[in-house]
Amino acid sequence: MRRILSIIIVSIGWSSTPLCAQVKSERPFGTLQEQAAVRQAWLRERLDTNLPQVMRDHGVDMWIIPMREYNEDPVFRALVSPTTLAARRRTIYVFFDRGAEGVERLALGGSSQGGLYEAVRDTEAAPDGRPRELWGSAQWDLLARVVRERNPRRIAVNIAHEHNFADGLSAGEWQQMQKALGDDIVSRIVHEPRLAIDYLALRVPSMTQVYRRMQLVVHDIITTAFSNQVITPGVTTTDDVAWWMRQRVNDLGLGSWFQPSVNLQRRDGEPITQTIQRGDVLHCDFGIVALGLATDTQHMAYVLREGETDAPQGLRRALTNTNRLQDILLDEMRVGRSGNEVLTAVLTKMRSEGLNGTMYTHPIGDHGHGAGPLIGLWDRQDDVPGRGDVPVLANMWFSTEMQVTTPVPEWGNQTVRMMQEEEAEVTAEGEVRWVLRRQTELHLIR
Repeated sequence: MRRILSIIIVSIGWSSTPLCAQVKSERPFGTLQEQAAVRQAWLRERLDTNLPQVMRDHGVDMWIIPMREYNEDPVFRALVSPTTLAARRRTIYVFFDRGAEGVERLALGGSSQGGLYEAVRDTEAAPDGRPRELWGSAQWDLLARVVRERNPRRIAVNIAHEHNFADGLSAGEWQQMQKALGDDIVSRIVHEPRLAIDYLALRVPSMTQVYRRMQLVVHDIITTAFSNQVITPGVTTTDDVAWWMRQRVNDLGLGSWFQPSVNLQRRDGEPITQTIQRGDVLHCDFGIVALGLATDTQHMAYVLREGETDAPQGLRRALTNTNRLQDILLDEMRVGRSGNEVLTAVLTKMRSEGLNGTMYTHPIGDHGHGAGPLIGLWDRQDDVPGRGDVPVLANMWFSTEMQVTTPVPEWGNQTVRMMQEEEAEVTAEGEVRWVLRRQTELHLIR
C-alpha cells in the first residue's frame, strides 16, 4: 500500500513546489491506471477492516446485496474495483461473518474484483452442451443454497424508509429473494440501515493524504477564479466565473458532481444584473470528484473599489463571525453524538454569542452529500428525523456548511451573508480538524 501511495504522490507533485505550479499538471492525480491501483488498495482495506467492524457493531451474521446492471445499490461503488463500472447482469454480493476466520465475501455473478471476492460460478448446460452461467430463477436458487449452507441467524438487506443509502434493494429483487429463500430464512431478515450508512461513511487512513491534495487543487481553482486572471470588473458575469471553474475541472481530467455556482451581494440591495462590479461581495459553491471521492467548498471574495487595498472592516468582521461558527461546530462535533444533538448544541451556543447564523453540515466522501449524520438543513434549523439521528463516527469526513448574517456599517448596516464550507475530518482518536485549512481572509479582486 505504501509503495502504491508513493507512486500517486510523486505523480501529483507532492513537494515544496508552489501550489499554483503543482496543480497545472495535465494529470494532477496521475494516470487512470495509477489512480485505479490506489483505489483498489483502499477497497481492500475497507473490506478487510471496515466491513467486519460494521457487521459486528450491528449484530449481523450475513449481509446480502443483490443488484442488476444499471440499477445498482448506492453502496455498489464502495464494494467493487474501480474497473467495474456496473453490475454484470445480476450480481448478488453475500458477506458472511465466520468469526475468527473473518468475513467471507462471495460474488454470485460478476467477478472476483481483483481477488477480493470468491466468485461463485454455478453453471448449467446450454442446448449445444456447453456450460453457461445461471440466469433468472436459477441464480436465486444458488443464493438459497449458499444461505442454507451457512445458516446465519440475522441477515441484513438494504431496505430503509428514511435513509437513501440503505434503501438499494429494488422491489423486484426483494420479491424474488423472498420466494427463493422461503419463509424460515426470510423470518431472519432484518432491516439494518446503519450497515450501509456506516460502511460508506467510514474512511481508511490512507485516503486522507490524497484527499488533502484534492483540497489543495480546490483551493487553487477558487483562488484563480476569484482573481483578475478570470474576473474583469464591469465585464465578467457570475456565470462566466462558474463556467470557467467547470471547464478548469474538465481540463485537469477531474469530475464534477454539481454545477459550480457563483453569486454576489451588492450594497444598496439586490443587483439588477449578474455582471460583477467593484464593491461586490462574491460567493462560490464548488466541488470536484477524483479517485472516487467528492469535495464541497464555499468561499467568499470582495471586488476592491478604486483606491481600496482591502475589504471594508465590516465585511472582514462578517467573515470572522462565520469562522467563529466553524469553531463552535468543531467543538461540538463529538464521536457518538447524533447530528441532531450536535445541531442543538451548536445553535444554542451560537445564539448565546449573538450570532445570526444557520447550520447545514453534511458528511462527504464517496458521495458529495454523503452517508452519515446530517447536522441541520439550510431550510430546517431543527431536528432532521432519521438522517439527523445517526451518530458521528471516528474516521469520518464532513463538509462543514454554514452561514452567518452580519450588519455591515460601511454598507449602512445592510446585512451580508458570509457562507462557508470546508472539509473536516474526525480522526481515529475522535479529534475534529480541518482536512487542509479554512478561509480566514476574503479573496480580493483588484
